Amino acid sequence: MMNYLIKKTIGTPVKFLSFFLLLLVWVQPAQAWWDNEWTLRKKITLDTGDKGADISGPIGSGVVLIRLHDGNFQFSSGSEDGSDLRFVAEDDKTLLVHHVEKWDSLLSEGFVWVKIPDLQAGGLTHFWLYYGNRGGKAVRTDDVKGTYDSDTLLVYHFAEHGAPASDSTSFGNHAESTGVASDGSMIGTGLRMDGKSALTIPGSPSLEWSAGSNITWSAWIKPSALQPNAIIYSRRSGSDALTIGLDNGIPYVEVKSEIGEQKTTGGEALAVNSWKHLAMVANGAEITLYVDGESYAKLNQGIPALKSAATIGVLQGEGTGFNGEIDELEISKTARSPGFIKIAAVGQGGEKSSKLIQFDLDEAREQGGFASHAVEHVMLFGDIAKDMMFDGWAVVFFCAIMAVVSWAVAIQKFLYLNQIQKGTEEFLRQWKNMAADLTALDHSDAESLKSLGGTANAKEQRLMHQSPVYHIYHIGSEEIRHRLMDPMGFSGLSARSIEAIKASLHSSLTREVHRLNKGLIFLTISIAGGPYVGLLGTVMGVMITFAVIAKTGEVEVNSIAPGIASALLATVAGLLVAIPALFLYSFLNSKIKDAISEMQLFINEFISKMAEFYPTPADGGLRAWRADFEKEESALR
Repeated sequence: MMNYLIKKTIGTPVKFLSFFLLLLVWVQPAQAWWDNEWTLRKKITLDTGDKGADISGPIGSGVVLIRLHDGNFQFSSGSEDGSDLRFVAEDDKTLLVHHVEKWDSLLSEGFVWVKIPDLQAGGLTHFWLYYGNRGGKAVRTDDVKGTYDSDTLLVYHFAEHGAPASDSTSFGNHAESTGVASDGSMIGTGLRMDGKSALTIPGSPSLEWSAGSNITWSAWIKPSALQPNAIIYSRRSGSDALTIGLDNGIPYVEVKSEIGEQKTTGGEALAVNSWKHLAMVANGAEITLYVDGESYAKLNQGIPALKSAATIGVLQGEGTGFNGEIDELEISKTARSPGFIKIAAVGQGGEKSSKLIQFDLDEAREQGGFASHAVEHVMLFGDIAKDMMFDGWAVVFFCAIMAVVSWAVAIQKFLYLNQIQKGTEEFLRQWKNMAADLTALDHSDAESLKSLGGTANAKEQRLMHQSPVYHIYHIGSEEIRHRLMDPMGFSGLSARSIEAIKASLHSSLTREVHRLNKGLIFLTISIAGGPYVGLLGTVMGVMITFAVIAKTGEVEVNSIAPGIASALLATVAGLLVAIPALFLYSFLNSKIKDAISEMQLFINEFISKMAEFYPTPADGGLRAWRADFEKEESALR
């Protein structure tokens, strides 16, 4: 039974460990929690696959608009000003930079911009939104300038009322004039244009464009009337000029330079009072115009050299200005990819954003308690395991094998000792009556020996057969039976016979002790070897971590701590093997010592009873003389 169980157990550690690791990987993301002080979170998924935004080209880093309302966010559970908002990457460790454009907990409306470092095309990108700080002491962590990359030169949210538009980037390209705010625009507050006034963007070193520069310009527009050559954005420097506008609803880009004047043509006119995302991408000697993220028109002409101020709308007397609303103006000094443009058009586009951005249901964290903290503590091992290298996993795998084998041996041995104890208790109960007179046994009948003179039924015999004390009794009885059946006639047990039987009983005791201790070597190996195997994994992990640090030159805590923690996990694995094995071995060893003591006591008692009831030949002659004397004395009476 023992060998079979060990073979079966050793054959399954790979399956056992694989199941454990799969369970850990599956459970950990669902259970990990970025910070205990936050009670609510929801997973947000950006789907750029064919079922979502359907973007196949590269995207890179981008800023995504998260629209929050009472259908996807519990405003009553968060802070009134949105200061407890935190966005965390899928690893549940890395904070994402964000800033709030508008927050109104009374009307249940929020617009938050989140920087996603690496947007995947044709797939899914996941991150977490945390809110609901327990103590209500969360400090706002908005980083407006950090939300945008170094290529973004200007971003106007137009959220100001009665003040010039403020640039959200680090370049500080603020507007000079004040426009008319339009509440309830595409994204919060926008800018209302009347076709006559303009908003001036002063020139700056960051906005100086050389001929053929890579530039991206984008904005949301909503025309309120169809006008010929209505200017949305214009910039002039001498004879060079760049104009973006609508010609009776048809978007166009016009470039004037020393080589002439060119203007995009064709395309479908935009509908009145409908929001559209308009973008221009200049890539060297080519300009592409996009509408709602799709290529609309092209111009085989690059951007001219421009250093002057720019205007949104038109200056008095310089043409026809755009009549309508404009929102979320952005200018970059790089040619953004088509995927980047489409992410902006779809992600910021109100109802269209549901194709790209998907919100899961809220997950609530328990308000403390031993169970939740215990689960969280255990789940930390999942985070540590993610940084473990191959040598660490090899050590953990070997420790898992030792643990499975040692536990299998311990369980089998516990069941075996439990059977022994029950069998011994039953035998000693039967033996208590038999010990008064061993001669009551019919030594010529093997069945009588097994049943202790017929006092034990078949069920009790099966139970007693588990006991090593019964095995010793049976061997001793068999030795007596062989001598009773001596053809020369039985005349008692000599001292030599008793010594021979005693030696036979002690030999049986030795074999029973070996049987009791069989398999305990696996526990001693786990006790002695587990910590050393774990220590080997830790030393190797620390050694490799420092080697990587020396090679890369990164000495920050964040670069060292994961490697050290994962290396120490190997020692934890070794100790988790050794400590339970130590306690199990001590318990089983005490049970085995009790069983051995029981056998030794029985041997002593059996030999004493044997010497008493089966006297030596001399004692046998004296007993016969006394019997004859008693008969003669009785006859005389």
